[in-house]
Amino acid sequence: MTLSPGRAHAPAGTRRLTRTLYASAFCDEFVLLYPVYALLFSDTGLSVWQISSLFALWSLTGVLLEVPSGAWADAVSRRLLLGPLFTAAGFALWVVVPSYGAFALGFVLWGAGGALGSGAQEALVYDELDRAGAADRYAGVMGRARAIGIAATMAAMGLAGPVFAWGGYDAVGAASVLVCLVCAAVATRFPEHREPAAGPEGWAATLRAGLAGARADRSVRGALLLVPAVTAVWGALDEYTPLLALDTGVAEETVPWLLLVIWAGATAGSLLAGTAERLTTTGFAALLAGSALATAVGAAAGSPVALVLVALAFGGFQLATVLADARLQRRIDDSGRATLTSVAGLGSELGTLATYGAVAAVATAAGYGTAFALAAVPYLVTALVLAGAARTGPRRAARPPEAPAALEERGR
Repeated sequence: MTLSPGRAHAPAGTRRLTRTLYASAFCDEFVLLYPVYALLFSDTGLSVWQISSLFALWSLTGVLLEVPSGAWADAVSRRLLLGPLFTAAGFALWVVVPSYGAFALGFVLWGAGGALGSGAQEALVYDELDRAGAADRYAGVMGRARAIGIAATMAAMGLAGPVFAWGGYDAVGAASVLVCLVCAAVATRFPEHREPAAGPEGWAATLRAGLAGARADRSVRGALLLVPAVTAVWGALDEYTPLLALDTGVAEETVPWLLLVIWAGATAGSLLAGTAERLTTTGFAALLAGSALATAVGAAAGSPVALVLVALAFGGFQLATVLADARLQRRIDDSGRATLTSVAGLGSELGTLATYGAVAAVATAAGYGTAFALAAVPYLVTALVLAGAARTGPRRAARPPEAPAALEERGR
């Protein structure tokens, strides 16, 4: 077998890609402001409603820019991951001129930065692996990247306290801006060999073409729907895990240790992605159902020990998230990859917003344990749909195609 010139140096190209991805994943999450920015808002004098409005503005920015930014990446370049620069500017505003207006503008910049990277990075990584003949490694590579990101978040949580005690918000903010700048520099090391689908003025055409392709292909539509079905609910639940832990009756100083257990489970799920990439549809449905039941039982028990079940569930959901993304990447073509990945991201954002409202309503009336338990229901429904699809799929494939004459006779 003779390798083509484009693939002759595939191993070295793959090493550069993965190393850059892992470095980017670490610095993207190693932000010391994450554990303390809510305190900054409160200390500046913002009310609860003002803080809530900032979170809503952040989410709305991501919703509005998610799909257009993906189309722009397909039309221009997926390598121009400028998001960290926007985020750095937003963090700098927060620390230099702390006020509601600065916080609002900072969240808009942060939301724009996140939207620019969402979809584009996944598309770039998959295409570069595919070019190197290693597309089958995508789930494992992305799983390790997500695990590194979670580890960076936990490291930032541990370091934020000492840095804050030493230099206050100025020190934490300066460190966060510096990390974002490093992240932007690391992103320039991503290899990209594809040609843009169109010029900068053609991003709207790229968006239309990507959406048309999804409408025309049933398997693509199913993969697009699966991503938000897997990611949206647990992506919102993770914001409430400290409150769930506190509801078990432990002291506040114990909560971070319980969170470490939960996120250790998520990290393990990420690392299993490469091994589980060949999971069948039935196996995927079982993974979702088992994770949903573990969530419901672990959260409803109301004891710290039972949170181990929540940790196992988060590991399952994290694994399912990586696998759902991999399934989507295999079903879409190069020209609209970032666009359609961003469409899936938009669905996740909308689902997460809806989950925030549902959890708030249920938790207010019945507690966080009940809210987490009820949040398992959408996953059970998704598992049932997938199991049904797995049963009907082989029967459809086994039916012999009808001859044109038979179709014509049936029409008569």
